[in-house]
Amino acid sequence: MRKSLAVAVVSALVVSASAGAQLVRIGPGSFTPGATVITFSEQPGGTIKPLYSFTGVPDLGNVTVSFAGAFTGQTVTGGFPSTLNGSPANPLSLNTAYQTFITTDSDNPTSPVLSGDPTFNGPIVMFFSTPVAAVSLDGGYFNTVGATTITGFDVLGNSLGSFTNSILGIETYGFADASGNNVISGLAFYITGNEPAGFAIDNVTFGAASVVRITPEPATMTLFATGLLGVFAAARRRRRA
Repeated sequence: MRKSLAVAVVSALVVSASAGAQLVRIGPGSFTPGATVITFSEQPGGTIKPLYSFTGVPDLGNVTVSFAGAFTGQTVTGGFPSTLNGSPANPLSLNTAYQTFITTDSDNPTSPVLSGDPTFNGPIVMFFSTPVAAVSLDGGYFNTVGATTITGFDVLGNSLGSFTNSILGIETYGFADASGNNVISGLAFYITGNEPAGFAIDNVTFGAASVVRITPEPATMTLFATGLLGVFAAARRRRRA
């Protein structure tokens, strides 16, 4: 029987004026059926640093999405957990010395998933060959609120904004440019706090403004304005490898 999830309603949103972008967080269901989705079931389990090429993506054309454990200019330090250090170089590109790989996760209802290295503890970064307006993904399973960070980057390696996980369990992260511009070239997902059992990602969804409803998530904007904090508990059985 699956574990019950209790939501801890807390969010940290950092908006940057880099490249004129203003990123907002969007909630589940923001994308239309025309969006492109990666489920990690498209390639065999164990595939290292998977790469996905798409043609005719609406209003974007041909897009290749690739994954690694860091961007060029960054390093990975620590053991359990590992985290990212440094800033990406200009132009944004992958540091393929650090790997990611497709694996299974009994705590994720849509397994297989993509993990960093070490399993469920290493950072995961993704790079879009053509910048996009919005991206979402499922991350987890989280044991601690606010301990795992996702950061967006433009094509020059400038940070566009960051936020941390706001619930325990599996959370859908959504990132979009408020003006609908195609400015997001990469995302980095990494542990920045006390997350004892790590995380993986799944169901990466992306596209131009034509396939997303770019409306800030109400809970995010409320918490950003008021600093409201509410914490509940959740339990899980999985432990890091």
